[in-house]
Amino acid sequence: MSKVRVLVGTMKGAFVLTADGKRKDWKVSGPFFAGWEIYHMKGSAADPNRIYASQTSGWFGQIIQRSDDGGLTWHQPGLKPGEPEMPAFPGKAPNRFLYDTSAATGKPLTTHQWYDGTQHPWEFKRVWHIEPSLTDPGTVYAGVEDAALFCSTDGGESWHELAGLRGHGTGSQWMPGAGGMGVHTIIHDPTNTKRIYIAISAAGAFRTDDGGINWKPINKGLRSPYIPDPNAEIGHCIHHMAIHRSRPGVLFMQKHWDVMRSDDAGDNWREVSGNLPTDFGFVIDVHAHEPETLYVVPIKSDSEHFPVDGQLRVYRSRSGGNEWEPLSKGLPERDCYVNVLRDAMAVDTLDQCGIYFGTTGGQVYASADSGDTWAPIVRDLPRVLSVEVQTLN
Repeated sequence: MSKVRVLVGTMKGAFVLTADGKRKDWKVSGPFFAGWEIYHMKGSAADPNRIYASQTSGWFGQIIQRSDDGGLTWHQPGLKPGEPEMPAFPGKAPNRFLYDTSAATGKPLTTHQWYDGTQHPWEFKRVWHIEPSLTDPGTVYAGVEDAALFCSTDGGESWHELAGLRGHGTGSQWMPGAGGMGVHTIIHDPTNTKRIYIAISAAGAFRTDDGGINWKPINKGLRSPYIPDPNAEIGHCIHHMAIHRSRPGVLFMQKHWDVMRSDDAGDNWREVSGNLPTDFGFVIDVHAHEPETLYVVPIKSDSEHFPVDGQLRVYRSRSGGNEWEPLSKGLPERDCYVNVLRDAMAVDTLDQCGIYFGTTGGQVYASADSGDTWAPIVRDLPRVLSVEVQTLN
């Protein structure tokens, strides 16, 4: 029987939840890296036992962890023989990332725009998102703050920046969103190894068709009334993007206001918020077997990050957007004021697709019937930052 492994990153460590294909009885392992912020964990599609994790501390800096046995044990790639597992002083993470000072154009990449329009030096703060290659367990991408994309081809032992992203021409105009300026979405096209989509808060969405050498903004049709030019090429605050593996040219987006859809690989976007009670939220995902079935979690506003009327609801569209239905059975009916962050929803690939999401209140909810009913599979964790799922045969 197939099994499911749920990888949960929290503000105070990582947790691994496992169950059989019935998804009723769950085993909770952890916390791993207790006390550290685990912004994201994700397993390799090519080798399910290979899992990468972003481990961050305001004192010690950024570390990448890797497991080769499904999360049972972990180690820091890049350590030299005899080097201690923990950095000796702040910032001395052995596999820390280094910004290149110039892009392929040779032009300096020294600054980006700050809130007041002044220029601010690029900094390295944390890894927001880890995205393994779909075909090679040793190749993994990392989206970082300040906005940059890194790649490792040796299992995290060493990293290089895909500098064409920041150097393509608009980087000096990017500015941080309220949570920072990070590359938080990385999507590989399963039919084209050279095509990658990324999203940056608050710069917009970008696509490469040559493996990361050249990038183009893909924001036509997005409208953001809170920026000087609502229809600008860059500057949009995108919260998350998702695709279905069978249709990699169709993208869905949860923006800072608006749920959006593109049918041409991001070249053009249209709004599909439809009858949602509010079109503000952070997560969006797609059913594993139904490419027109979407899931979002609307929250009240960009200043009140909690569910409308204190009722936690997942909304599902079976038509690719516009027509949405609330899914509430098993979710809190009142007095619920949690949020669901951008990387905190995932789906499994079992025949009856399972949907999972984590909250800032420390609950992880699961549905084994495509969202019709829900139940908490663990409670009282630290604030959940990310949720990913592996389906194991």
